[in-house]
Amino acid sequence: MDLTQLRAFVTVAREGNLTRAAERLHLTQPAVSLQIKSLQASLNLQLFHRTPSGMSLTDDGAKLLPFAERVMESVAEFRQGAAALHSTLSGTLAIGTILDPEFIRLGAFLKRLVETYPQLSTQLQQGMSGWVLQQVRSGALDVGYYLGTPGKEFHSQTLTTFTYNVVAPKGWKNRVAGKGWEALAQLPWIWTPPESAHFRLLTKTFAEYKVVPNKVALVDQEMSMLDLVKSGVGLSLIRESIALREAHAHGLVIADRVSLSTELSFIALAKRKQEPTIAATFALLQALWPH
Repeated sequence: MDLTQLRAFVTVAREGNLTRAAERLHLTQPAVSLQIKSLQASLNLQLFHRTPSGMSLTDDGAKLLPFAERVMESVAEFRQGAAALHSTLSGTLAIGTILDPEFIRLGAFLKRLVETYPQLSTQLQQGMSGWVLQQVRSGALDVGYYLGTPGKEFHSQTLTTFTYNVVAPKGWKNRVAGKGWEALAQLPWIWTPPESAHFRLLTKTFAEYKVVPNKVALVDQEMSMLDLVKSGVGLSLIRESIALREAHAHGLVIADRVSLSTELSFIALAKRKQEPTIAATFALLQALWPH
C-alpha cells in the first residue's frame, strides 16, 4: 500500500468511474485500474463492484473510505505546513495573549518567529481568555492563547495542561481544610467576568454541585485577585505554581480537597488554518511545546 494507491481509491470512489478518475489523476485508465487492484491485493479485500455505469463501493470499501480520506487530508496539511515554512512570510500577525509572558513562553515564541520570518511583524493584545477567543472569531486577531478547549469553528493546539488551586487568606486554614465545593461556596469569593477561564471553570463546577457561591468582589486581573486574597477579602482560583509560591512566601492557605484542571491552547479560526502565516505560526509554536 502506498499513497498513490490510496489517492486512486479515494478518487475512483468519488468519481464512480475509472475514466473520470484517470482524468482527475492525470493517468491512464489501465494505470488507475492497476493501482486499485494492487491495493485490493495488499488488503485482501474487494473495494469496488463494476456496474454498467462505472464503479461502486463494496461494503468494505465504504467502511474504509473515510479512513483513506483522512490520510489524504493529513498528507495535504503536512505538505502545506512544510511549504509555509519555506516561504518568505510578510505582513502583520495579530496575536492575543493572556496571563503572564513567562507562563505562555511568549518571549521564546516571538524570538523564534522574528528570527525565522524577519519580514513578518507582530501586534500583541493582552486580554482575558474569552476575550481573545471572541477577537479571533471576529477576525480582529489572527491567532491567540486560550484556556480550555474552544468550539469546532476553531483550530487549536494544546500546549500544556495545568491545575488551579483554591487559595484562601492567611489564617483561614480551619475554614477551608477538608472542605469540598459545597462548603467552600458559602465562604466569600473573589469573582471574575464571564470572559475569564476562572468564571467558566467555577460556574460549571458550582452548577454541578447545585450551589451558588458567595461573591463579594469582581476583578479582571489575576494579580489583583491575589492581592485581595492577601488582604483577607476571600477565596480565589489561582494557578498551582503561584499558589504554592504564595503559600510559602505569605502564608496563604490552599484548600486541600479541591482543584481544577484546564489546558493552555493556541487557537485560530479553522477556516484560516491553512493560511501560510497561521500554518507557520502553529508549526513554530509546536517546537516550543513538545509533547
